[in-house]
Amino acid sequence: MKSKLVFSTSAMFLGLLLFALGAAPALAQEGELKVVDEVIAQVNEDVITLSMLKRESKERIETLKQNGMSEQEATEEVTKRKAELIATLVNEKLLLQRGKELELAGDVEAEVNRRMLEVAKEQGITTIEKLDQAMKESGVDPVLTRLTLRDEIMKQSVMQQEVDRRIYFGLSTDEVKKYFEANQAKFFKPENVVISEIYLSFAGKNEADVKAKATELVAQLRAGSDFAALAVTNSEREVNGVRVAPQNRGKVGRFEVPQLREDIANAIKTIKVGGISEPLRGGDGYQIFRVDERTSGTTSATFNEDQVRQAMTMERAPKERDAYLQNLRNDAYVNIAKDYQDSVLPLLKITAAPQAASEGAKPASKKKS
Repeated sequence: MKSKLVFSTSAMFLGLLLFALGAAPALAQEGELKVVDEVIAQVNEDVITLSMLKRESKERIETLKQNGMSEQEATEEVTKRKAELIATLVNEKLLLQRGKELELAGDVEAEVNRRMLEVAKEQGITTIEKLDQAMKESGVDPVLTRLTLRDEIMKQSVMQQEVDRRIYFGLSTDEVKKYFEANQAKFFKPENVVISEIYLSFAGKNEADVKAKATELVAQLRAGSDFAALAVTNSEREVNGVRVAPQNRGKVGRFEVPQLREDIANAIKTIKVGGISEPLRGGDGYQIFRVDERTSGTTSATFNEDQVRQAMTMERAPKERDAYLQNLRNDAYVNIAKDYQDSVLPLLKITAAPQAASEGAKPASKKKS
């Protein structure tokens, strides 16, 4: 079963041995203490620090900016949701810990390698070593990329094994057939497209100049200029502060048309394969699209038991995943620093941990809070 992954780039502090909530001191000079970080949550024997929270916040701000928000709007939105972000980090820690208990590391590492090789192949790179070098030359840290990917796959693997598989295989044949008969429209195959993009940002520029450049690029492309070459030279799309066009050459991916943003769907609606859209104005820049492939949809449904089971699993999974996470939290030692308890504990639906732990006691790894 396939699941849509939502990627974040939270780095983990390896070997960090902190058991008391609050500031973590280290010796500086004789008798002088220097605060190196603030622990905002303890999850069994792992911790979440203020620096981790700041990194996650920065990444979410960048994502919101890419989706059209201004710097101020994105910052305000992320700040408003700080408690939710801390709760998410707690859940992620629990999933990573559970993955270790389930001994999924070997399978996860194999999947990381498979995906890295897939990326290398897409870019015409023959080995992982050459891919790492290309990433470094583009300002992307391959070690951090692997760590991020490893954590994301681990979290998803736990959910798939512990929740999704149980739903999928727990459905009776009668349930599956009845669901199909009542929901045939869900099993029409939607139209899908593969698109590439050139993105021009407004940042630090006159909007009229950006529009003029976008219009000129469209003219060049329609006259036969190479899309990938112009994307590498001109596209300003960034991920974590790094331009992605040198790696993906403008290719965005395959999408079901109903899942596209409405303005993008409308912009490419009548574009044939190989065709170029008019410049599309977004909140922070202009986009130019090329339709690389287009596959027509269907208006009739054919029963496929696997597809129906997947649809039923996706429908039921959110509620079951929430319940699973709650059980993990109930069975774990979760201690939130005092300054954050009022906002975070209600989201986690747990009570404050015993005061003794905040005085330096080391809890058992599976002590109930």
